[in-house]
Amino acid sequence: MVWQVFDGHNDLLLRLMQAPDRREAIWLTGEGKGHLDLPRMKQGGFAAGFFAIYIPSPVAHDAPDYMTMMDNPPYALPLPDLIGHEAAQPVALAMAAHLLWMERSSQGAFKVVRDMADLRACLTSGTIAGIMHMEGAEAIDEGLDALHAFHALGLRSLGPVWSRPTIFGHGVPFQFPGQPDTGPGLTDAGKRLVRECNRLGIMVDLSHLNEKGFDDVAAISDAPLVATHSNAWAVTPSTRNLTDRQLEIIRDSRGMVGLNFATVFLREDGRQNAAMGWDPILRHLDHLLDKLGEDHVGLGSDFDGATVPEGIGDVTGLPNLTAAMEAHGYGPTLMKKLTCDNWVGLLDRTWK
Repeated sequence: MVWQVFDGHNDLLLRLMQAPDRREAIWLTGEGKGHLDLPRMKQGGFAAGFFAIYIPSPVAHDAPDYMTMMDNPPYALPLPDLIGHEAAQPVALAMAAHLLWMERSSQGAFKVVRDMADLRACLTSGTIAGIMHMEGAEAIDEGLDALHAFHALGLRSLGPVWSRPTIFGHGVPFQFPGQPDTGPGLTDAGKRLVRECNRLGIMVDLSHLNEKGFDDVAAISDAPLVATHSNAWAVTPSTRNLTDRQLEIIRDSRGMVGLNFATVFLREDGRQNAAMGWDPILRHLDHLLDKLGEDHVGLGSDFDGATVPEGIGDVTGLPNLTAAMEAHGYGPTLMKKLTCDNWVGLLDRTWK
């Protein structure tokens, strides 16, 4: 069975930004490269997802030296430098434009959704739903004027940080083994950002945020707490994964965690090697279900932004993953929640 999958995170917009002259081939017809394109998304059952606007660092986190380190734990990658909004805004606007172009060029197969009516209509009709997400708020100024501009463009989800500092807070470094308690909490501007996102109905994403920042959001936010693409620290002790204490806080807020497919956050040894079976994924899912409950767990692939297990490979491997979940004993009711319905319920509780 091909389940309808709602995905918590992908980086397709970064691929389009890096090769704008090939965007028709990358998106519409597919080149057989990367993890996502429109034909393969239809094939794999990809029904909806968060599409990330992300500002690359001058030295990419997947540079060869860093990749070598992540293949051979332990490792501790340095945090990249802060990027100001003057430099970030043109890149973010270009990515937002690519997402809107994806809608226009798809001949009705893909729609950027801004509210629950749009989302539900897409899920009913088979139109793929895309949600504009910002992974790291570098493009937002301290006065938050740009937040309102991006909201008007369709922004409905925002993470205050990627794994580097912003004027709003501090991201965790890529480190294994390591704790997520790696620096100070939100700045005053970060606290204003969270409150304004709450007011506008923009979902606040906790993935990549350090532990003190996580606690600040939990204390301030009046919305469910969400980590779109994070896993369980108790299974894989990476700085990017969530401790049991954090998972319980998310549960109590009626929030959500999307399982990240990145091998470095799944494997117990922290390696990037894609040669792995289904057991690490199922261990993480079991732990998340135990700590969060069956209404608060979903999928958050990190497609086009990570090395994923060879059994998945790309978006067409989603049926392989769901078959493994069913073979593990997850019944139809739970499968429907994990693959799609929990994300729909979360957004219904969050968007205003």
